[in-house]
This record gives sequence, structure tokens and C-alpha cells, in this order.
Amino acid sequence: MLSKNRIKYINSLKIKKYRQLHQSFIVEGAKSVLELLDSDFNIEFVLITQEFQQKYASILSGHQTITETVTMQELEGLGSFQTNDSCLAVAKTKQNEFLSPANSEYVLVLDDVRDPGNLGSIIRIADWYGIKKIICSNDSTDVYNPKVIAASKGSFTRINLFYTDLTSYLAENAAGKPVIGAFLGGESLYDFNFAQSGGYIVMGNESNGIGNAIEKFVTNKITIPRVGEAESLNVGIATAVMLDNLRRQINVPA
Repeated sequence: MLSKNRIKYINSLKIKKYRQLHQSFIVEGAKSVLELLDSDFNIEFVLITQEFQQKYASILSGHQTITETVTMQELEGLGSFQTNDSCLAVAKTKQNEFLSPANSEYVLVLDDVRDPGNLGSIIRIADWYGIKKIICSNDSTDVYNPKVIAASKGSFTRINLFYTDLTSYLAENAAGKPVIGAFLGGESLYDFNFAQSGGYIVMGNESNGIGNAIEKFVTNKITIPRVGEAESLNVGIATAVMLDNLRRQINVPA
């Protein structure tokens, strides 16, 4: 049976200030936890059911991770969601380390993306299209929010994020590089040629788009042409469309 202290600790990690205090976060569900086990994250412990242990015994035996067997009812009491795929892990967060594009590399820049589901989806989309780095404004939602981790479906283990003041970051690092921003009324994405030299692709806030402070660094304003009558696109979907067109022109560097 889980101790009261462990239950209290896990529940505290659902709140940002306690994730920062303990430098730890929660990962739920079989797929995400299995991805976590094969990553370079430092894992504190994994809670598993007997069914999970039997199903993945060969994988678990290859890791030195501390595991504790619990009941499904105990997991359901801890999880943030209505269903939990038989496991929950707690891992240490990573240091917020500086990132910039390598030669011919494109990175994503997120200006004030607030919805955890959107950030998680963007991480998953970036992983699909071979984008390895995301630069986030300090006001963007916390990558270690349980909803972000869940929505990323394990892709958080492969994508590096750096939180910073975007104005200072772009002023110091974007000179000579294309900075492509998603705007209404910009050049059609379908007519735009992505530079082979790499650069930055900027996506904005769900309601307000890219802010004025960041707009001044944008070298190319791009729009996804609307054919139907919808008012707008979700920022995750818009990111996927942008990256799909990028990959139609530029392959992932070897």
C-alpha cells in the first residue's frame, strides 16, 4: 500500500511551484512511461500494477529503476485523468539549458503559448517532423505540467525546450537567420521558399498571435491560406501545417 507521504508528494507535483521546489514531475500511462525508461531522464520511481509488471517484465528487468507494485485503484486515485494505463512515474526535471540552431537546422519559437494541451501537441508534432529544439517565452506553459506530458505522448523525451526572454534571445541570436512568423495577411505558405540555411519558425499565443515585441524580429510573415469559412486554426494544427510544408522542401539534416 502506498504511504501517505508518497501520495502527498505525488499530488504536490501537479502544482508548478512544487515541481520547481522538488525539481520533479509526473509521467502517466504505459506509452509515456516506457518512453521515459528509454530516455536520459533521471527517474525517481515507477508505480506499476501486477498486470503491467507481467506484460513488460523484460523491459523492466533491463533498467535499474525503483519500482513499487500498487493496485489499479491506487493509481486511479493519483492520476490526473479518468484512465491510467497501469503505471505512473516520477522523474527529475532537466536544467533549462540554452539552445540555438545548428547549421541548416530549424527550431520552433513559441511566443506565449498558454494551453498545456497545445504545448504537448506541438512537442509531439515537432518530434514527428524532426524538429529537436523549441524556444519558449517565459510566459509559455510549463513543459512539466502533467497535461503537457500526457499530450506529448512520450515525445517530451526527445525534444529539448529552452525557456527565456524571447526579445533578448532573438536580439542576440537571430541576426542573419530567417525568422518566419505565422501571421494573418502574410505571404502564402504555399508560395514561400524556406531557406536551406535553417532558422526560426515562430508561433504565437492562442488568442493574440505573435506579440509586437517579437514581431519586429520576424523577417518573413507567413499565412496559411484559408479556403473555407473557419475563423482560425488551433496553434498546434497551424504548427503541423507549417512544419509539413517545411519538410516538403527541406529534409532533416543527417
